[in-house]
Amino acid sequence: MDPFIARELEKLDPAVPFHATTDHLHHTWAKTFFSRPELYIRPRSIEEVQKLVTLARRCRRRLVTVGSGHSPSDLTCTSAWLVNLDDFNRILHVDTDTGLVTVQAGIRLYQLGPQLEEQGLTLDNLGSIDSQSIAGVIATGTHGSSLRHGLLSECIEGLSLVLANGELVRCSATDNPDLFRAALVSLGALGIVVEVTFKARRAFNVAWRQERYSLSKVLSEWSTGLWTSHEFVRVWWMPYEKGAIVWHADPTDKPLQAPPKNFYGGSLGYHIYHNLLALAQYVPRILPWVEWFVFGMQYGFRPGAVVTEAVQPSRQGLLMNCLYSQFVNEWALPLERGPEAITRLSAWLHGDLETARIPFSPKGLWVHCPIEVRVSDSTVSPKPRPFLDPTCRDGPTLYLNATLYRPYLRDPPCWKRYYEAFEWLMRDLGARPHWAKNFTTLDSTELQRLYKEDMDQWLKVRGEVDPQGMFLGEWHCRNLPVVAPLAEEAELPLVERERERRPLGARNAGDGVEWMGDRRWQHAPLSEIENSQKDKADELPADRSSSPSPPATEGSDESYEVLSKGEASILVHGA
Repeated sequence: MDPFIARELEKLDPAVPFHATTDHLHHTWAKTFFSRPELYIRPRSIEEVQKLVTLARRCRRRLVTVGSGHSPSDLTCTSAWLVNLDDFNRILHVDTDTGLVTVQAGIRLYQLGPQLEEQGLTLDNLGSIDSQSIAGVIATGTHGSSLRHGLLSECIEGLSLVLANGELVRCSATDNPDLFRAALVSLGALGIVVEVTFKARRAFNVAWRQERYSLSKVLSEWSTGLWTSHEFVRVWWMPYEKGAIVWHADPTDKPLQAPPKNFYGGSLGYHIYHNLLALAQYVPRILPWVEWFVFGMQYGFRPGAVVTEAVQPSRQGLLMNCLYSQFVNEWALPLERGPEAITRLSAWLHGDLETARIPFSPKGLWVHCPIEVRVSDSTVSPKPRPFLDPTCRDGPTLYLNATLYRPYLRDPPCWKRYYEAFEWLMRDLGARPHWAKNFTTLDSTELQRLYKEDMDQWLKVRGEVDPQGMFLGEWHCRNLPVVAPLAEEAELPLVERERERRPLGARNAGDGVEWMGDRRWQHAPLSEIENSQKDKADELPADRSSSPSPPATEGSDESYEVLSKGEASILVHGA
C-alpha cells in the first residue's frame, strides 16, 4: 500500500475495519475489459463505506463500485480504487404484510430470490439474468420484457447513499426527490448506494411456452396481440432463417413442471454451438448454416414443430441462459417502429440496400443469432421516472439487442462494421442506447440532445453531490457532458481519465483489453495532495465522533445540497 495512504488511514478510526488488497485484477463478466485497481476494497458495513470514501477524498482517489461486472463496457474499469459490495449483502427488514423489504445494496439477485421466497415474496419483474447486485440493477436501467412493467427500479421505494463527503443520505419520491430520480439510474456517478428499500409481491409461479414462428407471423401479430396476450413476452429473431423463437409466460396456480430435457439441449448443444461459432471466426460465411442447424435442433426446423412448456417459480422461469461471453448493443425505441427496424435490418443483412436505407455495405459481413427483442412500458407506473430512463415517455418501448458472441473470448470479425450500421439505424429511428451495453456515442453531447431537460437535471444533481468528480471516469466523460472540454482537471480534480488500452495477453483472457487510467496522483507533488486534505473534521472535539446519530432505517431531514458541501464529520451508524 502507498505509504501516504497508510499514513492517512492511521488518522481514521481504527475500530472501523478497512478490508483492502493491492493485487486484484478486475474484469467484466464477458472478459471484454480488464483493469488493475490500486486498491480493491470489500466493506462490510456503512461505517466502512464512509471510512473508505473519506480516505479516498483525502488521498485524491477516484472510487468505482462494482458488482457482477455484467456490463461488457469499460464503465467499471479503474486504476484507482475499486469497491465491491459482495460482503455487504444482508436482508435488513421484511414486512410481509406490506411487501416492503430493505436490503444491503451488495446482495445479488440470485441470493435475494430464495430468501424472499422463504417469506412468501418475490420481485415483481426480472431481467434475463440474476447475477447482478440490486445496486447494479438500479444503476444502469435493467429491464425485463413485459408491457405491464417498466424498468426493474419501478419497485424501489427508497435508497440510501454515501456521498463524496462521507455523509449517509436518504432519498425517496418524497424525501430528496431529485436525488432519488437521479439515483434510480445513477451510472455509478453519484455516490455509493448502500441500502435499498423495495416493494415485493407475493411469490408466484409462471407457466411459460416457447415455439418457432416465421418472421412474417411475428410482424403480422405485432400490433394484434403478440406483446399483449401474456404478461411476459420475449422474441429471439433469427435473421438468416427469417424466423423467431417466441417465448411467453403468465402467473399460474398450476403445479411445478420442469422444462423438458433432450440429448441436444444441454451440455452437448452448448459445446457444439460454441465450437461452431469458433469455427465461424475463420469461415464467417457458415453462420447462416450454423443458425439453421443449431436453432433447428433446439426448436425445430419449421414453425410449430417443437413446443416447449414448463411451470417454474418466477425467480427461475423469467431468466435465460446467456451462454457465452458476448458483446451486446441494445437500443430502446417506440414499439410501433419495431416492424420497420426489423424489416430494414433484415434487408441490410440480406444485401437489399434499397429497402434497408443504411449507408454501409454488408458485403462479406455475417452475424450471430439471435437478435433479442424485448419490451417494456414505463407509462403504466405512477412513480417518478428516473431522469435517465431510456424508455419512451408516451407509450410502450421496444428493445432491440444485437448480440455477438465471443467464442473462447475471441472478438467476432464483423463486430465493428455491424455495430456501426446497427447504431446508424437506431439513431435514424430515434432510439436511445441501453446504458450498460456496448454502444458508441458520436460525442459527449449526443445523449444530452436525446434526454434534454432530464439530462440537465441529472447533471445538476450529480454536480451537487460530487463536485470534485470522485465517482467519474473516462466512460462518463466520453458519453456524458459532465465537464467542458479540456477543463476536467481544474473543474473535477478527482475524475479519472483513460491513459491507454492494450491487449492483456494473459492466459484465458482471449482478446480482452487491459484498461489503464491516468493515475494522476502519481504526478502531483505530495505537498499539494497533503494541503488539499485539510479538513475540519480533524479539528472537532474527540467526543463528536461517537455522538449518536439516526439509525440507517430512518429518513434524513437534511437536504443533500447542504450535506454535499463539506466533509462528513460524524459517522452514521447502521441499524
